[in-house]
Amino acid sequence: APFQSSDPLKLNDGILQMAVTAALNGVGLALQIPAIFAFVADSVDGTNRGMAFGWLMVASKAGTVGGTTLGLLMAPTSFFGVPGWRLAFLLLAAVGAAVGLSIRAFAAASKAPVRAAKPVRQELQDFAREAKAVLRIPSFQVIVAQGLTGSFPWSALSFTAMWLELVGFSHGETAALMTLFKVATSLGGLFGGKMGDVLAGRLKNSGRIILAQVSAGSAIPLACVLLLALPNEPATFAHHGAALFVMGFMASWNTSATNSPILAEIVPPRSRTSVYALDRTFEAVLASFAPPVVGMLAEHLYGYKLVRSAASGAEHAASVETDRHNAISLARALYTAIAIPMALCCLVYSFLYCTYPRDRDLARAETARDGGGARPGGEGSDNEDEGEEERELLPQ
Repeated sequence: APFQSSDPLKLNDGILQMAVTAALNGVGLALQIPAIFAFVADSVDGTNRGMAFGWLMVASKAGTVGGTTLGLLMAPTSFFGVPGWRLAFLLLAAVGAAVGLSIRAFAAASKAPVRAAKPVRQELQDFAREAKAVLRIPSFQVIVAQGLTGSFPWSALSFTAMWLELVGFSHGETAALMTLFKVATSLGGLFGGKMGDVLAGRLKNSGRIILAQVSAGSAIPLACVLLLALPNEPATFAHHGAALFVMGFMASWNTSATNSPILAEIVPPRSRTSVYALDRTFEAVLASFAPPVVGMLAEHLYGYKLVRSAASGAEHAASVETDRHNAISLARALYTAIAIPMALCCLVYSFLYCTYPRDRDLARAETARDGGGARPGGEGSDNEDEGEEERELLPQ
């Protein structure tokens, strides 16, 4: 392990260094991810935007699985005296730098007008004004509200691997089930993005919203089957795998089918990076509370027991029985952290039926006034008088 040391001071220094570098890495990702989403939104038209975000989700999940596997394989090795785990971090840094350079290169090759350089202080002031304007958009407020509830269950699912091992699955079986779940979510994101585009073409004002509610609502009964209905026995590997796959496939449509495309439509193109950055900020803050909430529910409400490692045969048998009890407690806590937020998420999406058509057409009118070429109301708008409505232009 990278932090094994007989000197507590050295150990603390190592942890502090890792914490600082992890924080800096998080800052780098926070800078790149909104830019990537905005670049994808700018690169395709509205009829294919969901599919594009679906492919982005597939790439993200593939990178997660591949990067995790590569990191685990490199960790115990050494190359020319350099520990493998250090090389894994260096590889991550190199890939991140390559992505950043690629974004800059593709953005420079696009047809977007080049903005004049401004002093840092003025850039910050412009961003603050733009952020305030984005926060006043009703559809953005709705998407953030559903994100505060909808991202909570996904963060809580970080306990899934622990629950599977408490059920009795081996490390290898647990890894296989978790990989299957990630594959299902990536395929679901791609399918959801495509279906979102199809429904948006037929039901311009409601297609994407309906799909999001179906996806969020389906997570409630599917999670019930997985966590509460299936027996807590390692012999049911195939059943758990099927339940994980179906739930991962069905519950993963929202981002690519609804949230990301709608966020791109309710602001003019120049504000897309800001809208994605703000959305991720609000969602990430609340989602970070999900794991401790699940832990407290399992321990204090559903009777999860903390146990020590078994030494004798009798203690091992008792430990297995305790694990099964803890699996039930953790499953109930997980279901609570999934069902209630998903029900609220499904309910909150309903407000988009009222806010989305107007905000979309106002953004199109704003783009047209900026010289973006879109006619007020947008192509195929269902509202006849939106061109007459105006909204204060976001800072340029």
